Amino acid sequence: MKVVCDRSALLDAINAVAGAVPARTPRVALTCIKLAATRTGPAGALTLSATDAELAIKVTLAQVDVASPGEALVPADKLRQIVSAEESEPTLTLDVQQDICHIRGVDAHFKVFCQPVADFPPIPDFASVVSGSGGVHTRAQFTQSAGALNDLVAKTLFAAARENSRYAINGVLIRREGKRIEFVATDGRRLALCRATVPGPADRDAKPVTCIVPAKALNTLARLSKDPEEAVHVAITDAQVFFAFVSPGEKDASRPRAVLASTLVEGAFPPYEDVIPKDQDKKITFDRDTLNYAVRRAAILTNEESRGVKLAFKGAAKRLEISSRAQETGEANITADLAAYEGADIEIGFNPHFLTDALKVLAETEVIMELKAPSAPALIKTGPKSAGSDFVYVVMPVTLQ
Repeated sequence: MKVVCDRSALLDAINAVAGAVPARTPRVALTCIKLAATRTGPAGALTLSATDAELAIKVTLAQVDVASPGEALVPADKLRQIVSAEESEPTLTLDVQQDICHIRGVDAHFKVFCQPVADFPPIPDFASVVSGSGGVHTRAQFTQSAGALNDLVAKTLFAAARENSRYAINGVLIRREGKRIEFVATDGRRLALCRATVPGPADRDAKPVTCIVPAKALNTLARLSKDPEEAVHVAITDAQVFFAFVSPGEKDASRPRAVLASTLVEGAFPPYEDVIPKDQDKKITFDRDTLNYAVRRAAILTNEESRGVKLAFKGAAKRLEISSRAQETGEANITADLAAYEGADIEIGFNPHFLTDALKVLAETEVIMELKAPSAPALIKTGPKSAGSDFVYVVMPVTLQ
């Protein structure tokens, strides 16, 4: 194998696939990046692949001159360090001979020992998965723009559990039904739900399809996005989910710029529709930034023992009084104006981070909070003028001393 690559593009591709290289593993092949150079007529491409056996990433570079097609398995850390260090070089030549990868610049020559390509686990081809020719049954397929998909991820992933023994809530539930797509995440104390419309015609005969995607995969998905207008083709199988990024202007979806594949989280996701309160009798409309700023300031005087702020809503004055108190530290009292208030006055306590986590991912400035009682969950959602997605956030209150 011998290719001449644009160094900057090569480094971007290495950094992208490095997200799937495990930090520690007894399998040496998994610490490597697989390079596969192909040539079709005068055009050539170099595909970089990495996997930790659960998450796999492929990135294809078109900015290459393929002198000799072939494959190689190169240690990821050394490849990344070398390409990064050669910052003055516009191009680099990768020449693999007898299990040695020669990396050459104008004034440098590196020899890196490769691993056997046969040791690298196979990664399903996206085109084969979609067509069914690979023997894998695809339960659902849809296409969404990278911008819309990232919005769904951002508005839910923050609420997913971290290292919880209930593995099913360590990821984000994706539900596809007709032209609607839902992303849902919960850690048992809060729940974030975001809905969007899937472009194209709806398959009226198709049954709803759900899967749980690990948090790591969705974090990687956001890093792989380059253009919000880029089309992302999603395929869900019985055991995996695939995200294929197709650059704007590229008509052939079988030649994606990048592909992310992940095994799905096993287990049953909680019945989230039952958690969303429907009988709230107090409705507050407020400015997102105003509430976020007030809660963040009140949170300064909280600690591990008193991790809570009290929100006192005054309907007649359309005013919110936020207070916090930490023993041996002090007290904080913040006042904020409300755009509108419906219902009786109420005082309720929340973990301040649970509020600010949701407020900072919203693009909409008008936000609505609905309440029932000091011990009942609160419902936060975007205003009626929001466009693109439908956001709902349920957060449990805390008892304040």
